[in-house]
Amino acid sequence: MNDRKASNPPGASGPLSPETERSLFGEILDWMLAPLLFVWPLSIAFTHYFANNVANFPYDQSLREHVATISRQVQLVDGKPVLSLHATTRAMLRADELDSVYFHVLTQDKKLLAGDLDLPVPEFPGQAEMVPGEIYFRDMEYKGQDIRVAYSFIAEPQAPVEEWVLVEVAETTEKRTQLANRIVASVILPQFIIIPLAVMLVWFGLSRGLRPLTRLRNTIEDRDPADLSPIATRRVPEELEPLVEAFNEMLERMKRNVEAQQRFVADAAHQMRTPLTGLKTQAQFAVRETDPAALRHALRQIATGVDRAGRLVNQLLTLARTEGSEIGQQKHEPTDLALLVREVVEDWVIVALEKSIDLGFESAGKAMITGNPFLLRELAKNLIDNAIRYTPPGGHVTCRIIDTGKTVLLEVEDDGVGISPEQAELVFERFYRVDDAAGEGSGLGLAIVQEIANQHDARATLRPNPRGKGAVARVAFATWYPPLPPPNPPDDYAELYRQSPPLGP
Repeated sequence: MNDRKASNPPGASGPLSPETERSLFGEILDWMLAPLLFVWPLSIAFTHYFANNVANFPYDQSLREHVATISRQVQLVDGKPVLSLHATTRAMLRADELDSVYFHVLTQDKKLLAGDLDLPVPEFPGQAEMVPGEIYFRDMEYKGQDIRVAYSFIAEPQAPVEEWVLVEVAETTEKRTQLANRIVASVILPQFIIIPLAVMLVWFGLSRGLRPLTRLRNTIEDRDPADLSPIATRRVPEELEPLVEAFNEMLERMKRNVEAQQRFVADAAHQMRTPLTGLKTQAQFAVRETDPAALRHALRQIATGVDRAGRLVNQLLTLARTEGSEIGQQKHEPTDLALLVREVVEDWVIVALEKSIDLGFESAGKAMITGNPFLLRELAKNLIDNAIRYTPPGGHVTCRIIDTGKTVLLEVEDDGVGISPEQAELVFERFYRVDDAAGEGSGLGLAIVQEIANQHDARATLRPNPRGKGAVARVAFATWYPPLPPPNPPDDYAELYRQSPPLGP
């Protein structure tokens, strides 16, 4: 097969690197020509075999006629063979210019009536096996030459074996060989013209057929590095459409990732500017301050600013990882949302106690959904963090799991500053904060919640608390049910018979 490195098909431009894999053009050419090169010797062998059969037929007919002619001149008189072989018949047998012809007429006891005595004699068959007058053929070697022998047994019906007469005519195979060679040559010689012509036509056809690949490659090479728009499939062959569609899907994923990175860079640059400026201002103030109390106050402000900047960076990184494909593309799995949220609530109890907030959890049992456990924890953490930040000391925050059968609801209810219906539509945008919010926040928590909910085909909402002040954040997930097991087969043939429809009316 073809072990060469890949080379461009005719019509392609630009060299390929030495590390390039096998050429598709060479691969197809190999798989088309290799069977041809394998079949060609078989074709020659079969042609030679059938040519010999064709060449044997007319000369076997001639031998058959010679045997029949001699047999007609043998008569049995009172069980004794009498041969009247004319001189013209002998001359006819010896008249061949290319081959040597031999014949003899023998009795069963090998008495020569005419012809060549040393011509090999076949085994006399038994009476049940011999058909008088039937002409048989065999191949053998005689005087260092291959010969073809036709022979027949002559006898009266029901005659004993010892009264049979053998008539044999043999000739060398020179004429047969020459005829067979001419037949083989007439078949094989044109193939030396046809096969190279076929190879050239296959080469030309492959070059034309692979032009769409060359056009597709040139289209991709000519694209601007920043162009992530899909490739048009209008002139793409049907066989290449799945490849182009898969490539377009990859471009779409890359486009989303690039956009997410660009948004992250823009958001990070915008949001980090303010806390870093504040830190720089506090640090300059602390450097100039000589009063120890004022210096401690400045350092406390710096520490607070560092905490805010750290939280902002963590939320930005979480949002970037959520929007990217590293975690979002991971396979979703059946998850007990009630157990997961309970664990998150336990992690936030200490934070709630430090702010004198009563953090509780309510659930009626398991609530199964399909999702990414890591992202679901981030979603619950951001909902709880958002509720605690906007709830004053002495307030209450309740996490609640409600399974309605088709939907699993995650609710986080608080009695904090609340929210207006108009603002409830805007809080899921990045960096949006309620105007009268007293808590410290970056406006990214609910944006992260919305992104994670979208990746789980869920719906996130925030609305005023119907029980009074505060707000209720809700995320609705589809309930997961385990697949049904296949029905059990009948326990016995009687049950199977009862379930089967009747065969007749």
